Amino acid sequence: MPHSLSETELAELAASIKRWGTELGFAEVRITDIDLSHAEAGLQAWLDAGFHGEMDYMAAHGMKRARPAELVPGTVRVVSARMDYLPTDTPPDWREREAQRLADPQAAVISVYARGRDYHKVLRARLQQLADKVKAQIGEFGYRVFTDSAPVMELPLAEKAGLGWRGKHTLLLSRTAGSTFFMGEFLLDLPLPVDAPTGAHCGQCTACIDVCPTGAILAPGKLDARRCISYLTIELKSAIPAELRPLIGNHIYGCDDCQTACPWNKFAHKAVLPDFDERHGLGSASLLELFAWTEEEFNRKMEGSPIRRIGHERWLRNIAVALGNAASAGARGDGAIVAALTARCDGATPLLREHLEWALACHR
Repeated sequence: MPHSLSETELAELAASIKRWGTELGFAEVRITDIDLSHAEAGLQAWLDAGFHGEMDYMAAHGMKRARPAELVPGTVRVVSARMDYLPTDTPPDWREREAQRLADPQAAVISVYARGRDYHKVLRARLQQLADKVKAQIGEFGYRVFTDSAPVMELPLAEKAGLGWRGKHTLLLSRTAGSTFFMGEFLLDLPLPVDAPTGAHCGQCTACIDVCPTGAILAPGKLDARRCISYLTIELKSAIPAELRPLIGNHIYGCDDCQTACPWNKFAHKAVLPDFDERHGLGSASLLELFAWTEEEFNRKMEGSPIRRIGHERWLRNIAVALGNAASAGARGDGAIVAALTARCDGATPLLREHLEWALACHR
């Protein structure tokens, strides 16, 4: 039985897991225990403040999120892995180029991570392959693979494992890779040796807080998701609050502003897998180009993309807001924009119509 492995055998297995992980495309694999008692009070306070907004799943499982052994009985360790996602053709000045697109009122700004394949599928498949290698080595053992797919406090676990530290924007930061990576993990019942955490290295820098368009980062490590552009354009199913719409600018899916402003991302790595390479020109597309997609085109082109999860209605909702904001960015009354917004009013759902009418009002 695997539980009878000696300390030496467990140490050798841990080393093998890390080696297999890099062979499967992960940039780094580390191991931690499951004690997250230090994170429970912060999670509860965040939920009590309502900062999770419409993300009911954040509250649905209570403190189980901080107690992996309650989720998967028998769990004693977590293998935490990161995978870099910058497209393979990303230029050295990518952060500057992303900032330039924000200043173009006609440009559609989509988070870099979402321009390729859905990372959930990629990471989950690779983590399963990693678990399969462990099984082939030692026989049956208890485990479960996760990638944003269950109530697991992924970031505190990754921080404890030593993959990085929580930046002031709450994302995980690595001294050697910035923050442009995905994370996944699998819980297992083997008492593998654990890795040590790293220290925090943000110092006095507040670049991420200063750049946030909506002021969602209330203080270092304190994020009100209800104001975060990623939440507003991805997680929020209802109308985007009118007072926040002008602050969204031309972001239509997610927001990388806190990442592009972060000095540590000068060390960001390109992906080793082609899965995250840009598709359908999503890094250079115009708002009007994407706004013209029919529902059939949206579903077909976004097949296998994380963007497809929001559906065509919210895709149009987000772009309508960006087209409205183009008015204050130098394109007020633009004929093509006004015509496109007006044409979408026919047969629009109540949710979409509200945002179309708001956008048209911006151009008057």
